[in-house]
Amino acid sequence: MGSNVTVHEGKGARRSQQVNRVLITVLALNLCIAAVKFAYGTFAGLGSIRADGIHSLFDSVADLVALIGSVVSSRPADSNHPYGHSKYETYASVFIGVVLLFAAWSIGSDAIKELMAGEDELTVSVTSFAVMLVTLAINLTVTTWERQTARRLTSDVLAADAKHTATDVLVTLGVLASLVLVRLGFGQADAVMSLIVAVVIAVTAFTIFMQANSTLSDTVRIPPEQIREVVCRQEGVRGCHEVRTRGSESEVYVDLHMLVDGAMRIDEAHSLADRVEQQLKEEFSQIADVVVHIEPDTPGQRAVSSHEREHEEQEAQRRESHRRLHIGDSVSGHDE
Repeated sequence: MGSNVTVHEGKGARRSQQVNRVLITVLALNLCIAAVKFAYGTFAGLGSIRADGIHSLFDSVADLVALIGSVVSSRPADSNHPYGHSKYETYASVFIGVVLLFAAWSIGSDAIKELMAGEDELTVSVTSFAVMLVTLAINLTVTTWERQTARRLTSDVLAADAKHTATDVLVTLGVLASLVLVRLGFGQADAVMSLIVAVVIAVTAFTIFMQANSTLSDTVRIPPEQIREVVCRQEGVRGCHEVRTRGSESEVYVDLHMLVDGAMRIDEAHSLADRVEQQLKEEFSQIADVVVHIEPDTPGQRAVSSHEREHEEQEAQRRESHRRLHIGDSVSGHDE
């Protein structure tokens, strides 16, 4: 089992390095974008562009926090943290969500003040559009790259940061739309669009909190019936129950009870448990560790295993029915 742990730690270190490289690159780009928007907005007297620059600065703060979280989470397990430090990455994603909420409040409150003041004296030039279009292209490229890398590495912090960067795209699009409307004579369009974008940013923060909650509240990561199916394929295994999974999407911990012949020697049972662990890690690459509790195959234990299997089959059928109902609703919505 020690070699398996070493291999997983090696993969974790490589994954962390890749995550850090992405975060450093995104941090540098966001700082440049923030400086350009803030400087031009201040020089041209355009509050919307200056506010967009401040929002980009929030992006940079979030990137810095994400980078710190990624570095801390990559530390190997120690006596005080026997399961490692991976949850610090999730804590970092929560902080990003908090930063998003603050950005939503800041932009929304400024927009309300502008609407109440009724100020609509703004001057928009071609340079204003050029600045926003260039920064929009950079943000779109960064968001796409970061989201794809987050999926490939199953990284909570990259996924959260990609959503954060995507909100900067929304803000920029909102500013561009408001600039067009202001140019057409609708002076208050800038404040209205800012208010809409603030709501979108707040919703994005909520989705980040929900994703982090799945990790911090130890939500099931792999359906128990899938784990049981792999375990029961191994020769010598007579049953499996009390399957539990937890952790992040990229680092799942499994513990289970396995039934074997009561006459099996301890060394044989231990060897079988090793094979089960190895097979599970081959079937599910996100598994970091497996704890197998060996029990003798008695009528009582078999009844427990059978009852739990029936319950999980019912849960699987319920999830499938819910999925089909959701698909049906989506199709009906499109038909209408």
